[in-house]
Amino acid sequence: MNTLHSIQEADTDSLEQMLSMLLDGAVETLDISPDLYDTAVRRYKEVGTWLGLHASPDYEIYSQGSFLLGTVVRPQTPTGEYDIDLVCRIPLHKTSTTQDELKQRVGSQLLEYRRWKQSQGHSDGPSSLESRRRCWTLGYTGFHLDVLPAIPDDEHQPTGILLTDKNLYKWQHGNPIGYADWFSSRSELSHALLAKRASIADVPVWHIRSTLQRLVQVLKWHCMTYFGDDTDNRPPSILLTTLAGRAYRGEDDLFTALRNVLAAIPGFVERRNGQWWVANPAHKEENFTDKWNEYSERRQAFMTWFRELTETMDNLSLMHSEGLDAVYSHLVKSFDPGPLQHSFTRYANRMKNTATQQRMSATGLLSTTTAGPRRRPQTFHGQHTDARD
Repeated sequence: MNTLHSIQEADTDSLEQMLSMLLDGAVETLDISPDLYDTAVRRYKEVGTWLGLHASPDYEIYSQGSFLLGTVVRPQTPTGEYDIDLVCRIPLHKTSTTQDELKQRVGSQLLEYRRWKQSQGHSDGPSSLESRRRCWTLGYTGFHLDVLPAIPDDEHQPTGILLTDKNLYKWQHGNPIGYADWFSSRSELSHALLAKRASIADVPVWHIRSTLQRLVQVLKWHCMTYFGDDTDNRPPSILLTTLAGRAYRGEDDLFTALRNVLAAIPGFVERRNGQWWVANPAHKEENFTDKWNEYSERRQAFMTWFRELTETMDNLSLMHSEGLDAVYSHLVKSFDPGPLQHSFTRYANRMKNTATQQRMSATGLLSTTTAGPRRRPQTFHGQHTDARD
């Protein structure tokens, strides 16, 4: 990286603003693009419509997890395909079916859907259909849809559901709609988010990212980078999302919010009767750290990662006298350099343009009125899955 002396001298952003924009710009490149988002929505709505016409009008398909929450991060896999989790809810009582029967029932209907698309000569149908532990996976270009068969949870109405799991005897509880409502209420603490939505009504709400959504994306991105292929010990995204949501206090600045959340997270991990516990805000009986009690190494892995990220953020907070190059160099020691390189380049160009405007204004070639005040670039146009992925 070439040192940008003149740019740094002209820059008036605070360290917190600089770090916030570098992190925000990086995770924006990992977010799902509006076009791919819209394509995915069309695909799963078509699946739901087909099931309603050919299976039963009572079938209901809706998104859950990161796609519903707006915290999707592109996986660091060879294909880089996004995982989009869906619920296929069928209004049956659990005494009228079994987990296996429900799984096969939904799978048969999805197989028929795929055959129908092929028979009609449609090129936009799923390229594959696979059975997995808890779901059926429909493959598309750039993403795949994980469809989780579910029935209503009569003990947790109106949005609770029961899910299948071939490795577990009991039905698994969930409440993705209730969880999304809770997460949305936590996101709304940000005054900046409300101001954005009020000023750009023509932009769909899912293209506007709150500070909390970006914060969760940063945590997930760093976690994926840190753990690499060690998926067994990598903390599930629902745990990171829940801890971040509980600890967030409405800060608008991303870097400040991240540091404050990291400082508060330990206080939201409980010990209940000798068990580690982080409750699902939408289903208090569900524990997102249940695996910690079975595999102590998973908690240790979480703590090691957590300390590493906290130390990185603490060290960055001390770099007030450093320029953009030094801050960037420190960030890439802990984060994936690819997205950061893109963000660095865009931010450096913005700084360069600002310095040019200031020099032209100083020589009378450009008045301050013409140049106007420098504004922080908007990020709501955003590049913008089992909930327990």
